[in-house]
Amino acid sequence: MSVISMHQAKSTLSQLVKRAEGGETILIGAYGKVAAKLVPATAGGSRPKKIGILAGKLVVPDDFDAPLPEALLKAFEGDAQ
Repeated sequence: MSVISMHQAKSTLSQLVKRAEGGETILIGAYGKVAAKLVPATAGGSRPKKIGILAGKLVVPDDFDAPLPEALLKAFEGDAQ
């Protein structure tokens, strides 16, 4: 794998992106020294998110959104007793 110069990368960016989309890793740098790597977006290692993985495992109490007790509100405001 050779290093593509910054100037060449700037001039042919859209073509390099297409190559990266195809699975190729593009090395960009100057004087043969790598400064950046252009990789496919899916190469980051992130897996697709599973929706509903905790369905049925969590319980939300009926009073979840009930007002907080006065003493706790005062504690949040810095007026702890």
